[in-house]
Amino acid sequence: MQTVNREHKDRLFRFLFGNKEKKEWTLSLYNAVNGTSYTEPDDIQFTTIDDAVYMGMKNDLSFILFHVMNIYEQQSTYNPNIPVRQLMYVGKLYDKYIQMNGLNIYGKKLMHLPIPKLVVFYNGTAEKEDTVLNLSDAFETDKEPVEPDIEVRVRMININSGKNPEMMKSCRPLAEYAWLVGEIRKNRKGMEIEEAVDKAIDDMPKEYVIRPFLIGNKAEVKDMCITEYNEAETMKMIREESREEGREEGREEGRREGRKEGRKEGQKEGEDKLGRLVTQLVSLGRTSDIQKAAVDKAARTLLYKEFNII
Repeated sequence: MQTVNREHKDRLFRFLFGNKEKKEWTLSLYNAVNGTSYTEPDDIQFTTIDDAVYMGMKNDLSFILFHVMNIYEQQSTYNPNIPVRQLMYVGKLYDKYIQMNGLNIYGKKLMHLPIPKLVVFYNGTAEKEDTVLNLSDAFETDKEPVEPDIEVRVRMININSGKNPEMMKSCRPLAEYAWLVGEIRKNRKGMEIEEAVDKAIDDMPKEYVIRPFLIGNKAEVKDMCITEYNEAETMKMIREESREEGREEGREEGRREGRKEGRKEGQKEGEDKLGRLVTQLVSLGRTSDIQKAAVDKAARTLLYKEFNII
């Protein structure tokens, strides 16, 4: 596996749709998602959070168009926890908006805020239908039947090639981005990631609107694709290692306890343990240590000691 590029933070999705020089692509995406027909790209005001980092990457894309605050994320791995992440993004965005507009949250006059619209664009390999992810699904209401006072809804849209044809027809850059991701994935079956990206860009039909932009920024685009692929592979290894570590600790716990419940509890503790370690490393931007934790048990043990994770 090639080393993750720790300097380059952008993802290809953000590079295409969060580019100030290509606001017409952002507007086309907005229109396709919302069924609107706005025509002035300069009405878009980008508000993307540059310091909200996950696995070394920024919050993908946020922008205000008239009275709507749009928060867009792209996922190649299904993540049911996206509503709580979006909740944190929205809080930061509103704080930024209030400060920039000189609003007074302690005043007697009601503030007027843009309406949040949260969307995640899914292009992973697992079969997923369009759906709405709710923050309330994470609340432990079975333990305490209390009506929650907060809800967050995130619309998840499958943008794999062949999915949502009407939306793809409305937004050519999105359809072409989906085609590119599909080609890279297909090429990866017999090629290294760098070669797979090269071939996908070279094979892109000449009439595609994003082709000149990709070719003109080919080195940067390749870095992004390689980084995304490496991080996806790292997270896959972490999940697999977490399950194995959980099984090992579960077996040991089961032997000590001599019962099935002990094995289950031990497995859960092992998975939680690795999850806490990864969270700590992510917050510090230590992506190389995350890779070590995924594949090297001895290194993982040392990291547990460093962060006092028992």
